[in-house]
Amino acid sequence: MEEKQKPTNPEENKKSRRGFLNASAIAAAAAFGAAPKAQAEPGVSPIRVPDAIPNALNTPGKPANWPMRGAQIFARVCKDEGLAALFCCPGNYEIINSIVEEGIPAYGGRTEGSMCSAADGFARVTGEITACSGTEGPGFTNMIMNIAAANAARTPLLVLASNKRIADDDSEMGIQTCYQQPTTEGMRKYGKRLIDPKRVYEYAAYAFRQLKTGVPSPVHLDFPGEISNARFKDASELRYFHDKAKYKTDARPHPDPKRIATLAGMIKAAQRPIIVASTGVFYSRAWDALKAAAEKAEIAVVESGPSRGHFSDAHPLSASTAPGALASADLVIFIGQYSMPNVGECAFSPDAKYVRIDPDASDIGRNWPIDFGIVSCEKAALEALASALPKMTHEAWVAELAAERKKFEDQNAEYYKTGLGYTDAVHPAVMAQELSDFLYRGDLARELTTVVAGGYGIARYMRRYLRAHRPGQICNGAYQYGAIGPDCGYAFGAAAAVQLGAGPQAPYKGAPVVAITGDAGFAYSGMEIETMAKYKMPVVLIVYNNNAWGIMSQGKPVHMYLFQENLRYDKIGESLGARGEYVTKPADFLPALKRSYQIAARERVSTVINCQAKREFWTQQFAPGMLGKVEPGCMAYSH
Repeated sequence: MEEKQKPTNPEENKKSRRGFLNASAIAAAAAFGAAPKAQAEPGVSPIRVPDAIPNALNTPGKPANWPMRGAQIFARVCKDEGLAALFCCPGNYEIINSIVEEGIPAYGGRTEGSMCSAADGFARVTGEITACSGTEGPGFTNMIMNIAAANAARTPLLVLASNKRIADDDSEMGIQTCYQQPTTEGMRKYGKRLIDPKRVYEYAAYAFRQLKTGVPSPVHLDFPGEISNARFKDASELRYFHDKAKYKTDARPHPDPKRIATLAGMIKAAQRPIIVASTGVFYSRAWDALKAAAEKAEIAVVESGPSRGHFSDAHPLSASTAPGALASADLVIFIGQYSMPNVGECAFSPDAKYVRIDPDASDIGRNWPIDFGIVSCEKAALEALASALPKMTHEAWVAELAAERKKFEDQNAEYYKTGLGYTDAVHPAVMAQELSDFLYRGDLARELTTVVAGGYGIARYMRRYLRAHRPGQICNGAYQYGAIGPDCGYAFGAAAAVQLGAGPQAPYKGAPVVAITGDAGFAYSGMEIETMAKYKMPVVLIVYNNNAWGIMSQGKPVHMYLFQENLRYDKIGESLGARGEYVTKPADFLPALKRSYQIAARERVSTVINCQAKREFWTQQFAPGMLGKVEPGCMAYSH
């Protein structure tokens, strides 16, 4: 909470960040090579990064020229449309190799599912379009859970998959692989199996038109061999070939001025107005317009969505850490809330009036009945609203927000005090408070570090203490769709975004990333520690290890939910080229965190901090037990 933070001088913050990033830049010059010497054993060759990786990353692309193959034509469209990054595994070779040749940043990982999550995580902290790739059959089906999670988050994700050859349809060779389009039905915005080579450019245009207009969601394209390998001497052999300015428009729906005037009148009549700022605010880059509108009329703002930071938690009008204030709101304005809750899933009063601003008229009124609707791009609507509103004050409302934030922070402080009393294991409140103090109240500029908030039980604590001060600072992993264990994938994608300085991450280029996951989830994407190591991604991965799936039945463990106790996930990290820290006492967590962060910043080496807890922390036997949540706001999973 801002009242408890040290006074912040903007110029000092800038100097701190510049100094930190300069140090990172110096370290980056020697980023690749052998893993830390401490990992080498006598007589055993140390883990090292193959020279081919840094060589390839430092080699400029070689864009294709006519004559071109179908894969090259598609890759050229990806480059022209600004595809930010590709995450893949071997397979679908023509497509992924052609994308790499165009100079688009590309990364190869251990599983298609985790690489799909990496692409999703990259987009969640940048707002940029990313791509993932899977080969037919096992590779593609490995991605399904992760595609579904991206769809729930409304991520502009381009899913690329090979699909054997059209000539193999109905043969044994064809039967061995799946027809993919029905598989992603209901978890994508648009999908197509390409069957006419001459239309490859046309369907590339379809894909990016869908990704860049309206409400985003995944787009899924299948590439049979006849499409990828087709050869064209020049553009005249393509059925459809137009400049991108002619196959889509950059226009966005603007609000009806009369409706903006009506909304301004509703705000004038309200005593406690609040804006729910969600996904569309982030993707339309409307954070400045949001701030202007909120400050003009002292409207509270609570964040929602798969990323946080488009409205700072430190702002006096923020309600993201004031859950007790939500029920007081008498006018609730959902803006960019692409996945609407059902009535009762948010902590607002049923007596409040509800407004929804969304670019899709057909979705307004769905799930949650509204009193008023506006069809518009989020940024355009907020700019118009800021212009139409008179200067207003809501002193009682601002005071209530401050009081509720203090109450929330006081409760967190009590949880921390309770957690310190358990000395034989690491309580989640200790991890959460000390991570929060380190990131936001110590020597680091509080807006510096991007965080991936993952896990399940541990997230009930961590999210209460994590703070977002600028766009894309927190990736909300389990948003809407409870995917199991994508957190290491999200962490890799977020780290790639920060290292590239993509989108709103540009001012923080080179900074480490912190990620939180659980021991159960680690099994799904933990091998991507090796991917972080080989690309020298500076990630501090905190694993909450409570020896179980975190599920208890009437306070008693059930054997199907249990793991072996005291497993050494830190050793797995070391064996994959990262560092490991094993924390078994509360007093050891902060020193391990500081060491890991400093090494990540200085040497671009990732660390797995394995925090030993106990499964009983989720029971009332060990207060405060498994915590509840309030949505929307910092505790939210879905809204």
